[in-house]
Amino acid sequence: MAHSMQFPNPIILDGETLTPEALYHLSFGKTKIDLSSGAWEKVAASRVTIDSIVARNIPVYGINTGFGNFANISIPADKIDELQKRLIMSHAAGTGQPLSIERTRMLLALRINVLARGRSGIRPETLKIMLYAFNNSLLSYVPEQGTVGASGDLAPLAHLALGLLGMGKMWNPTTSCYEDAAKVLKDHNCEAIELKAKEGLAMINGTQFMGAFASEAVSRAALLAKQADVISALTLEVLHGTPRAMDARIHEARPHPGQNLSASRIRGLLTSNNASQRPSEAIPMTFDDCSELFKSHEYSGRIQDPYTLRCIPQVHGVAVDTIEFCHKIIQTELNSSTDNPMVFSETNESISGGNFHGEYVAKALDFLAIGVHELSSMSERRTDRLVNGSCHVLPSFLVNEGGLNSGFMILHCTAAALVSENKVLCHPGSVDSIPTSKQTEDHVSMGGFCGRKAVQVVGNVEKVLAIELLAACQALEFHRPLKTTPPLEAVYSLVRKHVQAWTKDQFAHPDIEAVSRLLYTGEVWDAVQPYL
Repeated sequence: MAHSMQFPNPIILDGETLTPEALYHLSFGKTKIDLSSGAWEKVAASRVTIDSIVARNIPVYGINTGFGNFANISIPADKIDELQKRLIMSHAAGTGQPLSIERTRMLLALRINVLARGRSGIRPETLKIMLYAFNNSLLSYVPEQGTVGASGDLAPLAHLALGLLGMGKMWNPTTSCYEDAAKVLKDHNCEAIELKAKEGLAMINGTQFMGAFASEAVSRAALLAKQADVISALTLEVLHGTPRAMDARIHEARPHPGQNLSASRIRGLLTSNNASQRPSEAIPMTFDDCSELFKSHEYSGRIQDPYTLRCIPQVHGVAVDTIEFCHKIIQTELNSSTDNPMVFSETNESISGGNFHGEYVAKALDFLAIGVHELSSMSERRTDRLVNGSCHVLPSFLVNEGGLNSGFMILHCTAAALVSENKVLCHPGSVDSIPTSKQTEDHVSMGGFCGRKAVQVVGNVEKVLAIELLAACQALEFHRPLKTTPPLEAVYSLVRKHVQAWTKDQFAHPDIEAVSRLLYTGEVWDAVQPYL
């Protein structure tokens, strides 16, 4: 990705410092992973505790007992290893389409990171096989559906483990298709895992499925929020709006961080006034440094802009703050022990608890979807203003010879359809709970579905913003030869490298996809960064 942060190769996992951005970066398969020396020590110590428990025949959940509602049933010593294998097979009960290869990479890397914390009791040799599998893209077939998000993401994580046992299907990076897992492992010189006491439970008890989706969603949402400010600034310009509502004094009177950051960005894009980079200083705005496009009309004849132009920082800002709030929760979860039972080698104990419950992540994902959706809600309304002829300089649907040409008519319809779809997807999944396992698991998070729909919402927002950017660049054609500000001209030039101006109707779908890709990779933000 063009806007990707810089990450080392390999990324060293220690169970404490993994960020959503780093996990998302790992999804693309260009970076390997390893464990820190401290992590290896903690893993080894936790395994000593498990072996001690087995040797002493102390009753501990999931080690020498059944699971869920069968927790009170003791398992004979000669069946302890078999118990773990049966757990994986029976719990691999997912359905639906498989996870993308990229998301499966995130799932595996995140489970490794959690195991690296040394609270799971996994053997170091098992973890080494998991690392080898990740670094060689030997990825299990994991269906998307089937998790209720407590006791963790059992079904998808069981499918992840199943392939590593040489069962089910696994991605073959040589042939780029799914094949028999045992064959794929053998062909790539990877030993199949043979589970020992607690290891099956250690591989499936946690929130990593929803955590992987959350990392993608929050990383992409953060990048979109920045670029939404860029796109809205260009729309404000071509609709003959005014930057006056971005005056720092207005926003310092309501000191929400996201609102002030958004206003600061837009001031910087619409003017070259240094005050735009010092939002803490309430310096009155002047129009001396506005574009020649703005100076051609100087906002004559109007008092104030409509809300989708005037209130951009107030709405975009809460999206920024929501993303930041969710980011904190998600990053904490990525570096949390979510097993049950948890192993405490310091006191040679294994204690049952409930850290597998996904409510934190589920709520964050629902909140994230609602917050980022508003970027598209605002964007669609601005696109309507671009195409409806409300600005006297712009023809209806941004095309000459209307009637013969339909112009951007249906591009706006697509934006409206996606915004409507998001309104349904933003209904909170985490407000639902269906008890399972004979009422033992009597409250669940539904975080897996929250993750899947949050990523879908982010993808729809991406498309809606792409349509607005296409429309704003097309509108700029009707203001030529006047120019907007240097950063916004840089965005226009970027778009025109991929999409030509509409002089008559043309195939719209490739244009939407091309500009969506620019947003996905962060190239729109990269284009303006040198000016801010």
